Amino acid sequence: MKRFGKTWFRTALYSLAFTTLLSGFVAAQQPPPANGLTEPVFRVSKIEPSTSGATAPHPLDPAIQLAHQSLGQIRAELKDYTGVLVKRERIGDDVGEHEFMFAKVRNRKMEDNKIVVPFSVYLAFLKPAAVKGREVLYVENVNQGKLHAHEGGMKRILGTHLLETTSFLAMAGQRYPITDIGIENLVVKLIERGEKDKRHGFCNVELVPGAKVGGRNCSIIQVTHAIQQPHYDFHLAQIFMDDEWKIPVRYAAYGWPKKGATLDVDKDVLEEYTYQQLKFNVGLADADFDVKHKDYNFHGK
Repeated sequence: MKRFGKTWFRTALYSLAFTTLLSGFVAAQQPPPANGLTEPVFRVSKIEPSTSGATAPHPLDPAIQLAHQSLGQIRAELKDYTGVLVKRERIGDDVGEHEFMFAKVRNRKMEDNKIVVPFSVYLAFLKPAAVKGREVLYVENVNQGKLHAHEGGMKRILGTHLLETTSFLAMAGQRYPITDIGIENLVVKLIERGEKDKRHGFCNVELVPGAKVGGRNCSIIQVTHAIQQPHYDFHLAQIFMDDEWKIPVRYAAYGWPKKGATLDVDKDVLEEYTYQQLKFNVGLADADFDVKHKDYNFHGK
């Protein structure tokens, strides 16, 4: 795929991020040392935000249109990617710690309406200590659609398990199943959520320049639902778009604060995803999604 300053990533992703999350991955071919990873820190300038989409019939219309265009381009151009995903999620009433995981993702390839390359995911958890050493591997339509997983540390003696992707054990501490991971799946979700939001009235969309994530210059696309309604997924969502690459490097969504309180980014967080060390189309092969891979530990090597 071409460098992100060109073609569809320069236009489509910048606008489609008006809706909700886009969880792409970021990257290096091999996992970095866990002790070199820190919780995401970002800075925002004091430049006043400017309202976007004021002349459109609905603020989300341009985003939805470009999301459809982008989805076609993703399926045509984005083969695979690797990276370190830093995530924090609310599960029920509990907000978990920041989790760091190295990821390899290979997109599905279709020919003549048949899958010739299945959607494939490998995850290696790096920190915190409670999850360090965990590995998860999933390949579409293999093993009856189940995933392989094992824990790290002393729990490693429990062995590798083959689990349904939405089973209790597979979903423990996760908001979404592994089948929802990736850029292509999340663009589909953007379209679905954007269309749903359009049916329930307007939202406020703002562009805030002058932010930094991991030392890189970014602009924030911020979506706000001012009044809490059961059909809205969040009160505030922020998509940090890298100014050079024009792709999201951080996504955060927050719920509504208690009546009379101001938004607390720790107490009100729903989900946060920050992406580091970006690399796309690295040439992942079948061996990268095989439990027998020499660098994996699914069988205690």
